[in-house]
Amino acid sequence: MQHQIQQELTEMKSKCLVKAEGSSSSDIISTLPQTILETILSLLPTEEAARTSILSREWRYKWTKIPKLDFCLSQVFERINKGNQVKGKSMDRIRKLFSTLHQILLSHQGPIHEFTLDIDLLGGYHDNVGFDLLIRHLSKNHMVKKLILCGRDVADCYDLPISVFSLHHLTDLDLSCLDLGHQPISVGFAGLRSLVLYYVGISTDNLLHLLSNCPSLNSLTLLTYLDHHDRNCPIIELFECVPTIENLSIYMDVLKWVNINSVPKVLPTSLLHLKYFCFEDMCFVDGYGLGFLLVLIKCAPNLEKIKLETNWNHRCFWNYSVVWEEYSDVWLEHLNELEIALFRNTNELEIAQYRITKPEMEFMKFILARSPKLKKVRIQSVGDGEEKLKMVEVLSRAPRASPAIIYD
Repeated sequence: MQHQIQQELTEMKSKCLVKAEGSSSSDIISTLPQTILETILSLLPTEEAARTSILSREWRYKWTKIPKLDFCLSQVFERINKGNQVKGKSMDRIRKLFSTLHQILLSHQGPIHEFTLDIDLLGGYHDNVGFDLLIRHLSKNHMVKKLILCGRDVADCYDLPISVFSLHHLTDLDLSCLDLGHQPISVGFAGLRSLVLYYVGISTDNLLHLLSNCPSLNSLTLLTYLDHHDRNCPIIELFECVPTIENLSIYMDVLKWVNINSVPKVLPTSLLHLKYFCFEDMCFVDGYGLGFLLVLIKCAPNLEKIKLETNWNHRCFWNYSVVWEEYSDVWLEHLNELEIALFRNTNELEIAQYRITKPEMEFMKFILARSPKLKKVRIQSVGDGEEKLKMVEVLSRAPRASPAIIYD
C-alpha cells in the first residue's frame, strides 16, 4: 500500500515539474478532498509524507495537517552513534534532533490524534528534557487518542514524562522500555480502552492505581519489571483493578510479582467481561503457571478463547501444588477455542524432557470436560507427527462436554 502511494506521488511530482497550462486537470490527486488527502498521507511514514512538500507550492504544507505522526528515530540514532565516538557530540546531535521534532510539532497546522515515537538509543544517550518537551506540547495543544512510545533498550530506559497523564483523551496507550516506577501517579485515563506495558518499570502501587483509574479499559498487555524490594501483588487484587477487561495478555515474568499463594477459597467472578486470554512464555513445570491460569479461569466464566504459548526454557520461580478439586465447579459455557503452542530446545539430547507432561494433559482434559461449546483445539506439538497423533487419540478418548471438537 505504502509503495503504491509513494509511486503515485512520484509520478505526480514529475507532472508538477513539467507544469504546463491546464496541467491542473491532469493532477488527479490534488483535486481530492482535503480529508482524503490527509488519509492518504497518514498511511505513509511521517518522513515520507513530509517529502510531498516538494511536489508544488500547493502541496508544501499539506502534510502538516495530517492527524497521525510517526517518528522512528532508531536509524537516526544509529547513524549518530556510528559517526561520533565522542559522547558530547552525540548528545548535542540528539538534543538538536529533539529540538527539530519540537519545531515540527509547533508548525503542525491540524489536530494530532495519533502519535508514535521510537527513541531507541543504541549509545545510551538520553535527552529527557527534549522528550518531556514533546509530550508536554502534545498534552497542551492536541487531543491525542493513540500514543505509542518505544524506548527499546531495557537496560537503559527513558523516564516517562509525567505529562503523559495529562493526555485525558487517550483511548490507546502503548509503552515499551520506559521507566515510571519512581513517579507517583495520581490520575488515570477515563476513556482509555487499550493499554500495553512492555518492559515498563513501575511500582506495584502505581500499577494498581493506574489500572483502577482506567474504568473503560478492555484490553491489557502486561510485561512489567518491578523493583525486587517492592511488595508482591495478590492475584485477586490485580483482577479487581480491571473489572471491564475483555482481552488480557500476560507474560510469565509477571508471576515474579503476582502472589497466588494468598488466593481465598471462594473466588470472586471479577473478570466477567473477559473473552480472550493469552499467557505468553508460560511454564507448566513446578505448577506456578498452571496455578495462575486456573485461578484466572475460575474468575472468568465467560472466556471464549484461551491461548497459551509455552516456553520450556523459561523456568518458574516457585513451587506450587495445584489441587484440582478446588476448581471442580468451573464451567466455561462460552469457550469455543483453545490454542497451545509448545516450544522445545533443538538439542536432540534434551528432547525427552520436552515431551508433553502430566500437568499439561490434565489441564487439557480439565478444559474438555468443562467447555460445552468448545469447537476447536489447536496444539503445536513438541514431538513428531506420530506423537501428535497419539496425543490427539488420548484427548479424543477423554470425557468432554462438547459433542464436536476439531483438533488442529
